[in-house]
Amino acid sequence: MHTKEAQAIITPEKALQLLKEGNVRFQNNLKAHHDLLEQVNETREGQFPFAAILSCIDSRVSAELVFDQGLGDIFSIRVAGNVINDDILGSMEFSAKLAGAKLIVVLGHTRCGAIKGACDNAKLGKLTGLLEKIKPAIQKVETLTEGQEFTHAVSIKNVEVSLAEIRRQSDVLRKMEERKEIGIVGAMYDVATGKVDFL
Repeated sequence: MHTKEAQAIITPEKALQLLKEGNVRFQNNLKAHHDLLEQVNETREGQFPFAAILSCIDSRVSAELVFDQGLGDIFSIRVAGNVINDDILGSMEFSAKLAGAKLIVVLGHTRCGAIKGACDNAKLGKLTGLLEKIKPAIQKVETLTEGQEFTHAVSIKNVEVSLAEIRRQSDVLRKMEERKEIGIVGAMYDVATGKVDFL
């Protein structure tokens, strides 16, 4: 995976399949052998990741681990609540347009503290502005149910809102997706089971 030629032949569909297979290995504790020192050597002259994954900063949701990937395999973009801003969009555009990644994934997760904070209307310094980016997902959730079921529904809707914002705000990524040069997908990680479900 660590050559320009290997990256070039991966399709968006194949990139998605690689992530799905990696998550199955992770769930079953059958991790692929990753010789990290060898990967350091293989990637010292350049990197050719096949996917870029936006996930939450939650310590239980490391994209490299839950998709059983090694050094140089994926771009990992992390921010509380996996929300979209200009810097994250710029990172995604770099990943896909300049560095050749074939898949953009927005990965939400269960029991997300940022989602709960937004649902509870928490206020704290700069975190207040970040949580405001989750409010559109809260407003779009039809159910009035409170508690765990409500926050879970908001978590899923927040991934969908982030996907829509990527396509709305980034002409670069939207056009690449329209030309089938990349895929843009959402997913949810279950912190209780280790399973990723793609939306």
